[in-house]
Amino acid sequence: MKILIAYSSKTGNTRKLAEAIHLALPNADLCPMGSVPNRDIYDLVFAGFWVEAENACEDAKACLKKLSGKPVALFATLGAYPDSQHAANSLKAAAAEIPNANVVDHFICQGRIDPLMIEWMEQLPADDENAPTDARRQLWKDAESHPDDNDLKAVADWAEAVLEKQQATA
Repeated sequence: MKILIAYSSKTGNTRKLAEAIHLALPNADLCPMGSVPNRDIYDLVFAGFWVEAENACEDAKACLKKLSGKPVALFATLGAYPDSQHAANSLKAAAAEIPNANVVDHFICQGRIDPLMIEWMEQLPADDENAPTDARRQLWKDAESHPDDNDLKAVADWAEAVLEKQQATA
């Protein structure tokens, strides 16, 4: 089975997940989404992105649009908690970017937030919906250490399970 691990990473969080998947699946091809080779030769694509505005980031969306009908396992990082509605909505929106989507599974974990984003939010007026609150500052603090070793093990285990399931149905 020919496997591609394609990812988009702004701060390195999603790249870390992609590399952990590649360690678990060393025969897979690994590349940034902007330099994905001929997608037609792959039997399974692991597509990773960072969440932007409750969807995949722009370069990931462009890549996802080219995966029509292909079995795709989505993986992502976001600043919010992975069990949040925001995370669920983001995965759903990303899957919707794939024409004739065949999303076989997904994985999402928290990732460190871009310090420039935090700096921008710190400047917002108190009545802005994105303005800092105690809960939001706690979220930022919680996100600082992710993805951590547990996240990397979890994504590697997940990728192995996805591959095993795909091989069983092939």
